[in-house]
Amino acid sequence: MTETPYHRPVLLRESVDGLAVRADGVYVDVTFGGGGHSREILSRLGSEGRLIAFDQDEDALANAPQDDRFLLVNENFRYLKRYLKFYGILKVDGILADFGVSSHQFDQASRGFSTRLEGELDMRMSRRSGRSARQVIGEYPFEALREILRNYGELRNPAPVARAIVEAREKAPILTTSDLSAAVRPLLQKGKENKGLAQVYQAIRMEVNEELGVLREFLLQTPDVLKAGGRLSLISYHSLEDRLVKRYIRSGKFEGEVEKDFFGNPIRPFKAVGKLIVPSDTEIQVNPRARSAKLRIAERLQTHNESKK
Repeated sequence: MTETPYHRPVLLRESVDGLAVRADGVYVDVTFGGGGHSREILSRLGSEGRLIAFDQDEDALANAPQDDRFLLVNENFRYLKRYLKFYGILKVDGILADFGVSSHQFDQASRGFSTRLEGELDMRMSRRSGRSARQVIGEYPFEALREILRNYGELRNPAPVARAIVEAREKAPILTTSDLSAAVRPLLQKGKENKGLAQVYQAIRMEVNEELGVLREFLLQTPDVLKAGGRLSLISYHSLEDRLVKRYIRSGKFEGEVEKDFFGNPIRPFKAVGKLIVPSDTEIQVNPRARSAKLRIAERLQTHNESKK
């Protein structure tokens, strides 16, 4: 039986092509996982090049390549700027991110990410962090659960589902994935229960890991650490992530219109490179988990102060 890979990299060639890798450049892969994207970047670097990767999941450490040009930081990428500075790196040539949950995390029943597998309700991408899915499900009041399901799961009926969770936990603790699925399944749209469960699990996972907050923090740091002309290559998997990425690339903000200078020129740190890229039918057949991926590439614009130097 063929061993399941830790994580099959999505849009591998397209995302690394988007970085326009220079042989002597310095690059960052903020979502190392199984290391597929990192290895592709390393294959395009020369002896003077350097790659720094981030992953908060301790399991990912075992995948680190033995390469003098490579450094793996076992931390959340919300600390990008802090750790680059710690290692003496002020500016880089490109940053790649694949925001999806790794296949390894989905396929480990004990992690609690999967609707298909029996396991404890954990869902922490780093098991060093304090709050688990079990705590969110067991302790959050009805109103908070409803808002999480509405905002992160985009459920059509968040209130009844949240109420079902509260009523179920009053009878017995909700400790496992099967406990959670049993509590909410009767409230999900008939014939689309699996999709509904996926939305519920996504919502809880995003709350546990503060995913949208982390994404905002990360994006706001990128203009400071990227050189003028440097590239972002960002893969999102649901509309909430992609919307933030798209808006930030367009305007340098998450809400509102693009600011303009006295002459009507837009003031923003990035410009989009090319159009939205999605996986081919062939890639989706090989790796069904790639089907919702969206890749956006952007280039760091030169600021007025940089142009004067």
